[in-house]
Amino acid sequence: MRHDKLDRELTLMLLMTENRRYTVQQLCERMDISKRTLYYYLDFFRDIGFIVEKHGTVYSLDKSSPFFTKLFRKVHFTEDEAVTMRRILDSSGSHSAMVEHLKHKLDSLYDLNILDDEQLRERQALNLSVIYDAIKYHRSVVLHHYSSPHSNSISNRIVEPFMLMNNNNEVRCYELTSGMNKTFKLSRMERVELLADEWEYETEHRQIYTDIFMFSAEEQMHVTLLLGRLSYNLMLEEYPKAEAYITPKDSQRWLLELDVCSYAGIGRFVLGLYKDITIVGDEGFKDYIRQQIQQMIKM
Repeated sequence: MRHDKLDRELTLMLLMTENRRYTVQQLCERMDISKRTLYYYLDFFRDIGFIVEKHGTVYSLDKSSPFFTKLFRKVHFTEDEAVTMRRILDSSGSHSAMVEHLKHKLDSLYDLNILDDEQLRERQALNLSVIYDAIKYHRSVVLHHYSSPHSNSISNRIVEPFMLMNNNNEVRCYELTSGMNKTFKLSRMERVELLADEWEYETEHRQIYTDIFMFSAEEQMHVTLLLGRLSYNLMLEEYPKAEAYITPKDSQRWLLELDVCSYAGIGRFVLGLYKDITIVGDEGFKDYIRQQIQQMIKM
């Protein structure tokens, strides 16, 4: 029946928009479908306007696809709405669990300190509008008087913006002078000027990822571990987000499979609990652990 097919399409859509990236084989196993059927669904997604991304054997749906953009605008609160709701909750005088939960949820989704400053909020909204157009039409911009705490300077930056991040509070850009991809905060921009120049370095654009160990990078490595009960419990206690990447192997072991931006975070965890963990993959991570052990022996 059609509703069964729709259920599968929506389930696959959810899987392909998770932070965890699934291979073709993993998608087929989770959906209980053949590769031929999976490719049919992928073609269908492309035909109706979704951006299907492919990295090796991993497929995902780009969250900037038109459908997601429209859905986001329908169900997501505007910045003004978020500020208004926070003020209503504050003035209610209630300290119930539900009210505190709603406050925490709003605080985690929006930078309300910035949004509550009306002048700053208007400037940021205008800058966001210019950046949005630059991304849409593949144009360069000038970030006038950008305040950088890293270099302790204020300067103009000519960049190619290509991805909004962190609830539109940050933008990922390729900076022409340094030839590097960088993340800029909208609150540190005095003014954004749209240029007539189209992107010249689109092939150099790289988005940034952050793993559950809080390491960030432009590339990710896939790691698979077999955890015993001790390492399983400690992983969930120290890194609650890991739960989404863990599946039971049997009554005493659990499989952790996830992408990381650096071997350092997960390596520290493995070296501390090496008796309770088996490294299944990848080879790069195995080499990293061997090198760490050799360095400790020399010390």
